[in-house]
Amino acid sequence: MASVRQSRGRLFLDYRANGTRQRAYVKLSDTPENQKYLQGVAHQVDATLARGGDVTALLIKLNLLEPEQPALPTEAELALVAAAPMPRASAPVAQAVATQSIQRTPEFSTFAELWNNEFKVGWRKTYITTVRGILDKYLIPTFGKTPIAEITRAQILELRSKLAQSKGRRAGTTLSAARINTVMLILRQVLTEGADRYEFTVPMARLRPLKIPKSDVFPFTLEQSHLLINKIRADYRDYMKVRLFTGMRSGEIHGLKWKYVDFDRRIILVREAFVGGEDEYTKTDASQRDIQMSQVVYDALKSQFEATGRQAGYVFCNRKGEPLDTNNFTKRVWYPLLRHLCMDLRRPYQTRHTAATLWLASGEAPEWIALQMGHASTEMLFRVYSRYVPNLTRRDGSAFDRLLNNSFSQGTPAKGPEADAQPPPQGA
Repeated sequence: MASVRQSRGRLFLDYRANGTRQRAYVKLSDTPENQKYLQGVAHQVDATLARGGDVTALLIKLNLLEPEQPALPTEAELALVAAAPMPRASAPVAQAVATQSIQRTPEFSTFAELWNNEFKVGWRKTYITTVRGILDKYLIPTFGKTPIAEITRAQILELRSKLAQSKGRRAGTTLSAARINTVMLILRQVLTEGADRYEFTVPMARLRPLKIPKSDVFPFTLEQSHLLINKIRADYRDYMKVRLFTGMRSGEIHGLKWKYVDFDRRIILVREAFVGGEDEYTKTDASQRDIQMSQVVYDALKSQFEATGRQAGYVFCNRKGEPLDTNNFTKRVWYPLLRHLCMDLRRPYQTRHTAATLWLASGEAPEWIALQMGHASTEMLFRVYSRYVPNLTRRDGSAFDRLLNNSFSQGTPAKGPEADAQPPPQGA
């Protein structure tokens, strides 16, 4: 579809004809009125292309083309110029060829590598790995040889459709909507940067992300937490207490070092995370926080200090002093424990949800809980965890229900403070 664009205060019509991108500058000034008028002209261009007509003739008829900016040459004219020496080419054709050469854009693979190298300096290591994998597995194989300005919306939709049918990590599954959205996000970032540099229209400007099913939390109750602690291997008992009652993520607790444990002030300083085999910055800036130790957590860390404190390294580690591996813990310790206790299988991340629901159930201030969890506000707290609170604290409307039942069982509304006050005698 033809579109109206502007560059450095100059308006032009952007459209595709015979499979190539065309750009026709007009002699109208860049004003809202002229842009609105050109929108109507763009519809005429689309209609002309649909019936195989000549767009240049249309624009000349409307007296829109700038004299010094002729329309781009046809394929035949380009072939003629390529075969003959440049001096023999007509001045308008030579000028248009030069313009087209300037407008050429690099292949997607070339520009994607350039984009990746320029921007990865500001990314976390895990995101660098994610981007590299998406470029190599999905985007470069699909668009590698295509100039970035010639990637169409239809090609992008075709890629998304193929991704939706691709196999997922687990047998019998397909790629999740979240994964597909991530692939589309990387593609959008590459094309947006290319559009800024080479002045073309991003073909996925109005492409919305796929809807992601809402994930539910599945925390443990206080009774289940006791079972987990009592039945887990003895060498993981202190680890389990800290996981359940601090809300730390796997990477945060595995990357916890003794230098970040302050027994005097009874706080845990979350400053690093162990992800992808390396220590790195926490998930977000808000994740940089100080967690107050409950007595149970304080005693667990004191006990753990007897085992690994002298190494002055990681709090929870293997015999070599290396941090615990999340996959190894999940497969060899966590899931076997849940099966042994006949509990529904769930990820270790649910221990973080457990801490949040238990804090809420105990009546702690939501603002304090948000700080302990590393949330920027209480919004996520209420949105994700509030439905578990009534089951644990009985703050579920039952008090109001009892008030109404007591009132109506007596046949008269309960008297409030205003009802007890007697009206003043008349004439007082």
